[in-house]
Parts: sequence; C-alpha cells; structure tokens
Amino acid sequence: MRFRPIASLSVAAAAALLLAGCAGSPDAAETPNATASADAGQCQSALTDAPAPDGLVVSGDFQGKVNVTLPSGYAPTELQRTTLVEGSGQQVKAGDVLKANYTLIDAASGQVQLQSLDTAPAGMDTLINSQQIFGAALECENIGARTVSSFPAGTLGEGSPAFVLVADAISELPTRADGAEVAPVDGMPTVTFDDSGAPTITMPDAPAPTDVRIENLRQGTGDVVNPGDQVIVQYTGALYDGGTVFDSSWQRGEPAQFVTNQVVDGFRQALEGQTVGSQVVVVIPPASGYGDQAQGEIPANSTLVFVVDILGVQHATAAG
Repeated sequence: MRFRPIASLSVAAAAALLLAGCAGSPDAAETPNATASADAGQCQSALTDAPAPDGLVVSGDFQGKVNVTLPSGYAPTELQRTTLVEGSGQQVKAGDVLKANYTLIDAASGQVQLQSLDTAPAGMDTLINSQQIFGAALECENIGARTVSSFPAGTLGEGSPAFVLVADAISELPTRADGAEVAPVDGMPTVTFDDSGAPTITMPDAPAPTDVRIENLRQGTGDVVNPGDQVIVQYTGALYDGGTVFDSSWQRGEPAQFVTNQVVDGFRQALEGQTVGSQVVVVIPPASGYGDQAQGEIPANSTLVFVVDILGVQHATAAG
C-alpha cells in the first residue's frame, strides 16, 4: 500500500505535511466529506513491522525531544515500522483521536524537518488513519508506545525524499465534544443525541434564515481554531427543507479532518474562533453554501444545517 502524495516535503513545506499528512485536502468551497475514511476500529497500518536497521538509534525520554542517529548512507526501501517502547494502554485503532509527538527526519541529510513539540508541547492532535503517515506510525500500537517508521523516496509523492518518523502515543482524546453544555437558542434547529453522541436534527417550523446563524451547544476549553487550521471533527449535515441527512461522519464510523479555508464559507465561519471540545450548530443559507449549484444529494439553493463536534486542531503555523 502506498500513501497518497502531497506536493512537497521540503523544510518550507513541512506545515503542509503537518496539516494534511499524505491524505490531501478537500477541494475549496466544499463541505467536509467522510466517504474516504478507513474502516473504523480496524488495524490497517500500511507499515510492515520489522526490526530497526543496524545503526539506526533513537534516544530521548518518551514524550520529550528525541535524537536520531541514522546509518551511514541510509536509504530505506520498505514502508516499515519498529516498536521501540511497548505501550501499556489501550490499543490505537482507526478513527481514534490522540495526543502524540512526532519527529520527522530527512533520511539523506539526517536533518529534522518537523518537531511537533515545538508548537504542540502537550502533544499534536492526531486522527488515526492508515492513509496518513502520522496515523500509520501508531495504528495498532498501544497508548504509551514509541515507534520509528521509514518511508522510502517517492512514497509521499513523486520526487519526495526518504523520511524517518519517530512517534510517541501519549493519550487518547474524546471522539465527541466534551465541553460544558450551553442552553439552546430559540428559533434554531433542535438537536438530540443518542448514547454514542450522534445527533438527530429537527428543523424549526419557520422560514430558513437568509444569514449564517451559529450557536454553541457545548463550549470547550481547548485550543482555539484559527484560519487555515486543520480540524478533527464529528459532524452531521442535513437540509433545512425536510431535514434529510446528506452526510455524516457518525454514519461513516469515525471522525473526519479538513482545513477550515477549504470548505464552504458558512462552515468555515462555524469553526474559526471556536475551541476544541465545543459543539456547534450552524445554519448556512445558499449564499454561504453552494448557491445555485446542486452537489450530490444537496439540491441547488439549499439551506444547510450542520452539528459539529470539534475534537482536535493542528495549527497552520505549526511548522513555522
């Protein structure tokens, strides 16, 4: 299995790697789409478990900065992973959200390309997905594990160099919003939840608004979502007219992630300025959604309603 490519993995482009891994990003002016997610709960890491090459040495405390010594002339030829520390916590599976530390190294030069501790000292919020390097480095390991993974040249896109990635699985995060409850606002859609946290949305008996309306159902205390950040969310989207659900990460079985400036404008407004742990309901009129263009199950000129649980954020400036 090979990863989907990204454009560049140079030092200057490390922020793009941090935001998107190698899964790519949604097209601009789209709502999020969870259809490409891996099967939740399955151990499907793309990396083969194998002993570390002779001469590859990783030192440094767990959850701290690491030093990596590479063999002379090291040029990995296989997608492989070595478990350096056996974790004693819960097994990490697709769809889990973790705090984790990452150190990414250019295999040819030995230079550090990304050190997540520099901007996320408590750990980088990570959605576990086999098709992303950060998820693949820890999937099927246990919380408390440290791994070192190798990615041959070209794995992360045509012309990309070879990389080594050290990953520490620190802790598991909730997969539903856990902020303080906020009283619902009259005139907004009514939301109820099943035992897992999946929402059911009931529309008010009133004409659709002509402006974007955003209200919190829960207020989190985590990091603030800034413009251009990548967010990890659970969400359900429904049509204001009739209430038909057209997309839901809950139905797909795991959270989704996307960049705030690559979704429709009303959805962007609902995310930027919010905090991790928050739950938001947003009503998006056509002018801030898809306008007069039909999109799949969304008719032209549709008012959209989303309920969004904000589970994690990776800041756009994380790599400098």
